[in-house]
Amino acid sequence: MPRKLNVRKLEIGSGKRVFCRVDYNVPVRNGRVEDDTRIVASLPTLRLLAEKGARTVLASHLGRPKGKPSPEFSLKPVAEHLATLLGKPVVFVEDCVGEEAERRSRDLEPGSFLVVENLRFHKEEEANDAEFSKALARLGDAYVNDAFGTAHRAHASTAGVPGVLRPAAAGLLMEAEIEHLGRLLENPDSPFVAILGGAKVSDKIELIENLLPRVDLFLVGGAMAYTFLKAFAKPVGKSLVEEDRLALAKTLVQKARASGKDFLFPVDHVVISGGRDDAHRTTEGVDIVGDEAGVDIGPKTADQFSARVSQARTVLWNGPLGRFEVEAFSGGTRRVAEALATSPAVSVVGGGDTASAVKKFGLASRMTHVSTGGGASLEFLSGLPLPGVEALDDAP
Repeated sequence: MPRKLNVRKLEIGSGKRVFCRVDYNVPVRNGRVEDDTRIVASLPTLRLLAEKGARTVLASHLGRPKGKPSPEFSLKPVAEHLATLLGKPVVFVEDCVGEEAERRSRDLEPGSFLVVENLRFHKEEEANDAEFSKALARLGDAYVNDAFGTAHRAHASTAGVPGVLRPAAAGLLMEAEIEHLGRLLENPDSPFVAILGGAKVSDKIELIENLLPRVDLFLVGGAMAYTFLKAFAKPVGKSLVEEDRLALAKTLVQKARASGKDFLFPVDHVVISGGRDDAHRTTEGVDIVGDEAGVDIGPKTADQFSARVSQARTVLWNGPLGRFEVEAFSGGTRRVAEALATSPAVSVVGGGDTASAVKKFGLASRMTHVSTGGGASLEFLSGLPLPGVEALDDAP
């Protein structure tokens, strides 16, 4: 991927308006932000823009309001929380387009911020409507995208606006994501270990195929492991299996082993019986029987995976290894996370549930990079184009 123009190199000049797409899709309950990780991640870019004297207009989506105003998805509480983090007032306007939003953007003082209302209150946002893109573009004189988590969506604010508002640059968070994830594809140090979890093999097909030439070892856990195990005739009981992906799962493993790479699968499991979380046990071996279903890797598997992680020089982790949200089923994910935190390897956590897991265990700061983009990081590492990145200007 060509290097992109960075906000550091953006010629702004005192008083120029910058339309900045951020990812403030954060949990809000009773008018209060519950987790401000994504907001905090944007602060370095915001502070740089303020230092440059920009008048910054911040735009984001929140939730799924289905193209119409919904009070529970208002960004007003987010704007109030951002003001607390910045230690300065933040203006909020109750629409993201129109005369009022344009007037408020022009009235901003240099170095100050305006948050516009939820982009998805307009159905035109997700449709990447050309006229809506032009209306948003009237809020700025330059464009910055610091919302990597939405870069895989060709929406008006991510792909349409930079098509009409130039220059279009990457923010500091966007730059860091591209740099860390790109390093895994360009020149990773070996041994390169990929830890893959989550629910479905189908979500990871492109990822596995794109990483096969680069990764030395795949460690597979989570619900997706049971599709692989069944493909090799291992009893998996009532565990989640994608029946239509069995042949593909077997082919991926055979292809890897034929090229000198390998897959490791769980050798023991934590299982529940009859769908009841309070009826669980740890298996002695790989077999899962009757009405049992796997919900976590077992301790022997955690030991094996941790040992391989400790020997690696590069590790990518995408997908938890069990139902880590339930304490009784979090042991495998926690053990491997702890091993990765103490490993000398370059460690990249691929966003989404995996990022939530390492944060829950208090280990996020001990990883080299924790991505803010679940779907975006997965598509990037799968070799798929990201519209929100491609729309930016190339670096000179």
